Amino acid sequence: MSKKLLALSISMVLLISVLAACGSNNTANNGGAANNGTEAGGGNAADDSKPVTINMFTASPEYTDAFNAYIAEYKKVKPNVKINLEIMQADYNTVLKSKIASGSTPDVFQTTAGGDIDTYAEYSADLTNEPLAAAMTDAVRANMSSTDGKVLGLPVKGNLFTLVYNKKLLADAGITEVPKTTAEMQDAVTKLEAKGITPFANAYKEWWVWKHIFQHYVDAAAMDAGTDAKQLVADFIAGKATFKDHPVLYNNFFDFIDLTVKHGTNKPLERDSNAEVSDFAAGKAAFMTGKGAWDEEAIKKITPDIQIGIMGYPVSDKPEQSFIITGADQALRINKDSPVAKETVEFFNWLYTSDYGKKWFSDVAKVIPPIKDAPIPDLDMPKQMNEILKTEKSGDLSINYSLDTFHQKFGEIMQAYIGGSKTKDQAVDEIQKAWIQLGSAQ
Repeated sequence: MSKKLLALSISMVLLISVLAACGSNNTANNGGAANNGTEAGGGNAADDSKPVTINMFTASPEYTDAFNAYIAEYKKVKPNVKINLEIMQADYNTVLKSKIASGSTPDVFQTTAGGDIDTYAEYSADLTNEPLAAAMTDAVRANMSSTDGKVLGLPVKGNLFTLVYNKKLLADAGITEVPKTTAEMQDAVTKLEAKGITPFANAYKEWWVWKHIFQHYVDAAAMDAGTDAKQLVADFIAGKATFKDHPVLYNNFFDFIDLTVKHGTNKPLERDSNAEVSDFAAGKAAFMTGKGAWDEEAIKKITPDIQIGIMGYPVSDKPEQSFIITGADQALRINKDSPVAKETVEFFNWLYTSDYGKKWFSDVAKVIPPIKDAPIPDLDMPKQMNEILKTEKSGDLSINYSLDTFHQKFGEIMQAYIGGSKTKDQAVDEIQKAWIQLGSAQ
């Protein structure tokens, strides 16, 4: 979310219908590519004289205005197309599954990327040979592809997962270099508290922030084991690995969570995403955990002149294991059995290849573009990401290798751990069992 990625903690449903005049002779330049004849496209461009309604069901309320903007723009391109946008956050997955089970699968729906690409493969149009697939960056295309190599998803956005910090508060505490090791982080905490500054803002009421933190430790554990994150996660899902095999997971991850709770804002299980953003923006904490680039605008609405920095999590005593993570974790899917699949594919081909679409990601949605040849938004976090990646590598988006059914259970277990109802060993045992039971669509 991402999300994740999901900025609200209450159920919200917005139904926005963009009404278009049907059969108009609008001559606006569409700036995009016509359908090129895949299974979803059917071989011919859509009939511009026929009234068409596309129903979209998404879980990203933070992009409501941005979605409405591209819907309104497409009205100029295809005046016969009406797009209904329904947005829900709380219980989205439950409602989506109910819609699919009842035979009312939306024309467009949202899922997580990675493992969930396979989960919903039977409902998804094959976009492999579409212009929109060619427009994706290589890393994002991989996140949108099934295990047999078919592109079955569209990236909502590119993403950045990072430990966010307040530059001024660190400077006030005499911290001149961001901590890259566990010892340096402990030293930073000591210096911040000596100046009366709370080190951490957390949103541990949300289940999804846990996976954003944990993936940094998964990447480090894979490096220590001489493998990659995808294989390590597969080993956990197969029951071939344990936390105790990987000290970074068994010790360092839990030590970090303990550190953030002990030296963080009060009542961590009552702080949701909005509360964490508010705490950080107001200068109540130096670091913001479990979040990423999607929060910058919300932070700056509260404190426009805040000096934001990004950094990798200090996961071990090895500074080279502290890195930011980039990629795409949220996907839109086109219902392959939709009566308007052809028109829907044409719509997204336009968005991902037109001049408007390339600018939409950075100028309207203000997100990291998931496509090639698109400008970076005029925001601090994406700009710093670009600079960091010139000299450092990005971590693997390892949350993509497990299903969100696992991640949600993982978050619930960790909430119980910091709430005191589970010991570390109990939490570890339950996480390992959940990985086997819920981690894969297979």
